[in-house]
Amino acid sequence: MTEETENIQAEQAAVSFHALTRKQQQQRLTQLAIVFLRLGTIAFGGPAAHIAMMDNEVVNRRQWMSREKLLDLLGITNLIPGPNSTELAIHIGYERAGWAGLLVAGSCFILPAMVIVWVLAAIYARYQTVPQVGWLLYGIKPVIIAIVLLAVWNLGKKAAKDVPTSIAGVVAIAAYFAGLNEILVLILLGIAVMLVKNWQTRGNTTGAFLLPFSGIFAQIGSTAAITSVGWVNVFLFFLKIGCVLYGSGYVLLAFLQRDLVERNHWLTSQQLLDAVAIGQFTPGPVFTTATFIGYLLAGNAGAIAATIGIFLPAFVLVWIVNPWVAKLRQSPWASGFLDGVNAASLGLMAGVTYTLGRAALVDWLTIILAILSAIAVFRFKINSAWLVLAGGAIGLASHLLWS
Repeated sequence: MTEETENIQAEQAAVSFHALTRKQQQQRLTQLAIVFLRLGTIAFGGPAAHIAMMDNEVVNRRQWMSREKLLDLLGITNLIPGPNSTELAIHIGYERAGWAGLLVAGSCFILPAMVIVWVLAAIYARYQTVPQVGWLLYGIKPVIIAIVLLAVWNLGKKAAKDVPTSIAGVVAIAAYFAGLNEILVLILLGIAVMLVKNWQTRGNTTGAFLLPFSGIFAQIGSTAAITSVGWVNVFLFFLKIGCVLYGSGYVLLAFLQRDLVERNHWLTSQQLLDAVAIGQFTPGPVFTTATFIGYLLAGNAGAIAATIGIFLPAFVLVWIVNPWVAKLRQSPWASGFLDGVNAASLGLMAGVTYTLGRAALVDWLTIILAILSAIAVFRFKINSAWLVLAGGAIGLASHLLWS
């Protein structure tokens, strides 16, 4: 099949949803639900793996759109806050079936991971003091450190692309250890790099100012600690996170460590590591870590509130920016802001990796396990899901041997 034929088929598949009969509309929505429920169930390996699966399913198998169009949609997900692979699923749903497709594709991609994490959270809340569960997570935590290190390395090669972004990354690391607010760091460094890169160029700044507006909005009132934890507080906290979080899901750790553990004292560092381990162990978006934390904080209502809160901004932002994809991608101001935010995100990830590493590497076995896991992910590219399973098995076996 030639590229021209593929593009013609993709254009035919992209016929306006509203121009179809009711039966055809229902068929499109059903297809979206089936595809993204399946992808959400098997999508291990992080955003890059998720995107590869969507490319194969949407472009190669079903010809719903051309690869060029998919790349356009992928490009815009890097210009707005939120989980990139989830936002790509939402974009595909919107292109295929309008706002109804947006809701169906995004929800179906999130739902399997949410249900799995929810069940595991209920089990954890009941049995976390049982030695076997503790030793299982004892072996998983060092593996998580290696996986996060790989994410930092891969992001670093792309984020530190020139002198301004490299400096921004170093400043972000210093800001993290200085205890500065992560949201403010992201916004200020994004604006700084944007201005440095475009100081000699005049262009349309609309896209540049559109992108950080949600971060500035969420910054209001974010410094005050909340003393009581109910599902409303959980929803508002994760809504704030969903409005401002750029980059990989691992950047989520920086926000959670500072706000949940150090500021509000809602969780311990150990509980946060356990939540991250569960989120990594399950398929789908890493952001479903919020489901686990929400359950620990406010039960079933908290799990639902946290999940809706952290993912809701992604649905809204995709709905807003999708018609502007081509224009925003061509804006040097928006690109400069994104470069600065990515570099700052890298710095925050590096800082939180150090903090979590101190909590996870507690003896010689955890240190060895972290080193072997790092070799496995860096040298042999072993799927992180298998490593997490192996870490849990080693932790449990060490307990059985030494108990």
